Amino acid sequence: MTKLKTTMDIYKLLDHSNCRECGEKACLAFAAGVFKGKRQLAECPRLDPSIIEKYTGNIQKAQSIEEDMADKVVALKEKIQSIDLSEAAFRLGGRFSEGRLNFRIFGKEFGVDPAGRFYTEIHVNPWLMIPVLYYIVEGGGTPASGQWAPFRELKGGMIRNPLFQQRCEKPLKHLADEYTDFFKDLLDIFDGRQVDNLFDSDISIVLQFLPLVPMLVCYWKPDEGLESTLNLFFDATAADNLDIDSLYTLVAGFVHMFEKIAARHGVK
Repeated sequence: MTKLKTTMDIYKLLDHSNCRECGEKACLAFAAGVFKGKRQLAECPRLDPSIIEKYTGNIQKAQSIEEDMADKVVALKEKIQSIDLSEAAFRLGGRFSEGRLNFRIFGKEFGVDPAGRFYTEIHVNPWLMIPVLYYIVEGGGTPASGQWAPFRELKGGMIRNPLFQQRCEKPLKHLADEYTDFFKDLLDIFDGRQVDNLFDSDISIVLQFLPLVPMLVCYWKPDEGLESTLNLFFDATAADNLDIDSLYTLVAGFVHMFEKIAARHGVK
């Protein structure tokens, strides 16, 4: 029997009337609730009983974000075992020594061995592991062009852009507004490089996340009643070296890391 594997699989069974008789505002919201295990198909008053009988108990449980990320790490580590790390080092702007691929990330030395084990001073979690492993396995080795582009203009970026703005740019703007040492820490802790004010911004700092994946932080201070602005830009070739999901994951992980640093200084 075919399992219902996504919210959309469940949504297709419904009549799309958005009748609200189930208590949800829309059929799609009800479908999402069923997929997450918070609602039951039988709670839809308009669904044919034969459909309810056929699919009840046949919905594939949705994994948590943590479970999904853990599966991705395992799959990528398996792929690493078939990668020539010496070739990958040449392709990706790293170094190969002592049987490891080495490069700098967040300004710190970082090594990966043929089994996918990590050697670094940085606290390693899936938010970091997934982008780094993907970079090694799938990175195209395209040199940086020196042309900056917002996240939305990268391949596949438009769909994820609202989430990127909410989870990445917005919290970094808050930190820049409230935390006086924000830009100093970007330079000192993460090996940032201050550059001429690009895009007419007041402050422009380049962070070298991965050898071929730099990120530009541009900040415009409040001015004459206008609030401040912070935007993130990437080299136009970024999506050739890191898929858009991994790039989002990397930046979101960086933001979370910086929020923890700021929390130690009393920034909320």
